[in-house]
Amino acid sequence: MTGDFLWQERARPTRGPKPALTLDKIADAAIAIADAEGLAAVSMQRVAADLGYTKMSLYRYLPGKAELVAAMIERAIGEPPVIGEQPWREGLQAWARALLTACEGRAWVQEATTGSRPIGPNELGWTEQALRVLPPALTGAERMDTVATVAGHVRMIAGQNVQKAPEQSLLRAMSEHADRFPAVAAAIADIAVSGGTDEAFSFGLERILDGLEVLIRGR
Repeated sequence: MTGDFLWQERARPTRGPKPALTLDKIADAAIAIADAEGLAAVSMQRVAADLGYTKMSLYRYLPGKAELVAAMIERAIGEPPVIGEQPWREGLQAWARALLTACEGRAWVQEATTGSRPIGPNELGWTEQALRVLPPALTGAERMDTVATVAGHVRMIAGQNVQKAPEQSLLRAMSEHADRFPAVAAAIADIAVSGGTDEAFSFGLERILDGLEVLIRGR
């Protein structure tokens, strides 16, 4: 499994017709499948069929499915935002919101970014931008762990935002079984009075940053 193909400059032909098939088109077709049906539905055969090509045609552009998924991630998240000079907390908040926008509605991204896999320049660029805003009071390991923790939170929320069906199911279940789960019922009742739903992204991010701020101040 290699990610070398993600780092190669792909020269555009100056003469003649443009190639009908490109790595970006392949990644876009795979993303469309994953968005609609999940990552498990993505295969070299399926992507080739959707594009109107043979499976073997895709191997001119990438070695296999692992590399296809890596290309999907690169294409989906795009180039990283440039975080300007600002306090580390505000910078990391801006970075997290930008990543949420890039991943929103794509539950497959959480699965695709787990485990050993090729890493491309876009994904590494996102990490670079996040690390740049963190203060030197943190060790290298702590800075990397901070980025991983914030990114994991963002990806989880992005996947949950695909649909609200679980919330509706919870409300239906509680309408019939509130007596068995009094703590859940009390929380839902409080939300009905005080509001505060759909704030898991901001709430979780702020609590992560609160803990990080305590650590930094202690240094």
